[in-house]
Amino acid sequence: MAFLSRQALRRLGFADIGADVLVSDKASIHGAPRIALGDRVRIDDFCVLSAGEGGISIGSYVHVACQCTLIGKARIELEDFSNLSGRVAVYSSTDDFSGAGMTNPTVPLEYRRVTDAPVRIGRHVVIGTGTVVLPGVTIGEGAAVGALSLVKKSLEPFTLYAGIPARRIGARSRALLDLEAKLRARSSEA
Repeated sequence: MAFLSRQALRRLGFADIGADVLVSDKASIHGAPRIALGDRVRIDDFCVLSAGEGGISIGSYVHVACQCTLIGKARIELEDFSNLSGRVAVYSSTDDFSGAGMTNPTVPLEYRRVTDAPVRIGRHVVIGTGTVVLPGVTIGEGAAVGALSLVKKSLEPFTLYAGIPARRIGARSRALLDLEAKLRARSSEA
């Protein structure tokens, strides 16, 4: 995998670029001036980041694996230490499929019914392969979502979820918070 140089990232015009940022040269970036990247962010091949008016904010120590999509008019936020596995799709906008309006962006907006709502993915959240996250969702700190799930409602912190729609299947350990503290202490010593 080849990554863009820091100079190439600057030329794209990101709102902010932290230290040690790796963005694949095969990723598609739209609306870069509305995208902020923290420290130690990695965005892999074939990801699409399309920032609408609300923008996209990616914290530090965040991995966005291959073929992920972050798209929509409202804000999308990935907090520190969050992880999107391959083919995760996060939407902050969606058409109404009920038939009350027409769908797709080639149709003028006055004929469509679009829902725009922010999405927040909390610290230490991990989302499994192929999962879809819909507008208006907050995934609480430390939650984990199993592969091929549909997240259409907000999820509680430090809880395990899976399924269509995503349902609670258990609790998640908070031990990772101690590991974070050790990592941050080591980083401050360097």
